[in-house]
Amino acid sequence: MTPTENFISHLIELRGRLLRIVIGFLLVFIAFFPFANKIYALLASPLLSKLPAGGQMIATAVTTPFFVPMKVAMMAAFIVSLPHTLYQVWTFVAPGLYAHEKKLMIPLIVASSLLFLAGMAFAYFLVFPVVFGFIVGTAPQGVAVMTDIGNYLDFVMTLFFAFGLAFEVPIAVVMAVHFGWVTIAQLKEVRGYVVVGAFVIGAIFTPPDIISQFMLAVPMWLLYELGIVVAKLTGQKSAPKILPPV
Repeated sequence: MTPTENFISHLIELRGRLLRIVIGFLLVFIAFFPFANKIYALLASPLLSKLPAGGQMIATAVTTPFFVPMKVAMMAAFIVSLPHTLYQVWTFVAPGLYAHEKKLMIPLIVASSLLFLAGMAFAYFLVFPVVFGFIVGTAPQGVAVMTDIGNYLDFVMTLFFAFGLAFEVPIAVVMAVHFGWVTIAQLKEVRGYVVVGAFVIGAIFTPPDIISQFMLAVPMWLLYELGIVVAKLTGQKSAPKILPPV
């Protein structure tokens, strides 16, 4: 097979994998769409539970009551279809990997997916109650807290993304050590900078209360330490690749 034919065959396979990813996502989204309002109510429950009796959320745009629950259904469909998406990505790239790379990538893909979901769950069950309790509790006298549902979705999506990425720290540490970008000794030397950076990130992505900042910064630091431990167990740097003779 000529290089051009080989390139075209890869493009055809890529198109097929992308098509399978889109179809899988659409099937899950179609299944979730009738329950979009209920899914949004579940997402909004951490704030609604902190509002005073009779408190509620509002929609300030005409189309918001339709599009916001639809976006939530799309987010839920993306999460549920993620294993299928990762499987399609894996089957596309696996033939080009060495055996030791396959052994590393499979657990890393699974672990990164689980850690991202764990970060979202941490934000939903632990951080949201603290954040919304603080916001509602500090409202001035006579001010009714009635958040727009679109603004609420943007806010929680930002926190989901921040905590999901924060929980990926061990994966980044393990990969950096495995590919020889840094050494474990260097990771230990910059530990102080990592702690400071974690608190800076916590201050940027969380509300101004100190508790929620700690709830993002401390897990990032602990996960950094976990990454160092895992990197020690999995080895320093993979053996150099030996290319076959031409």
